[in-house]
Amino acid sequence: MRWNDIDQMTCSLARTLSVIGDRWTMLILRDAFLGVRRFEDFERDLQMPRHRLSERLRKLVAQKVLARVQYQLRPRRFEYRLTEKGIDLYPVIVSMLNWGDRWMAGADGPPVELIHRTCGKKIAPAFKCPECDEPIRAREMTARPGPALRKRGAAALGRLGARQPSAIDAPAAKRHAR
Repeated sequence: MRWNDIDQMTCSLARTLSVIGDRWTMLILRDAFLGVRRFEDFERDLQMPRHRLSERLRKLVAQKVLARVQYQLRPRRFEYRLTEKGIDLYPVIVSMLNWGDRWMAGADGPPVELIHRTCGKKIAPAFKCPECDEPIRAREMTARPGPALRKRGAAALGRLGARQPSAIDAPAAKRHAR
């Protein structure tokens, strides 16, 4: 399969990557969450070629992640605002930020802190199960076919159809066997 066709896969991750799966797009989204709205400000902050920035912004607008909104009549000027679909990417950005803070921050520490506006406190968002409130950890998770794969039948189920525990599952399985 070619990269340009990845949005045709029956896989939510692949389809998501077809929209936000390159480094420039993720940096544009980071800046949008930090309040950047205008082309010139994206260009100045990211120092990326104009044609590439235009291309990425066009795609994000076409995918309804950003909205292009006119803010001046003469001359006509536009800014880019996160849509509801774009705002729903916040947990993705924050997860990547948390990973980067843990594994990639330099000796000076994390470059950005997240502050909850309501209480004014610095936070590290938690990834928790909505049912039992336990932290979600990769070794304690499993995947099963969802409606889209079940609808396509057994041949489409692939590895999820007759799933064997993976290397990630092994430590969890040992813990539960004790």
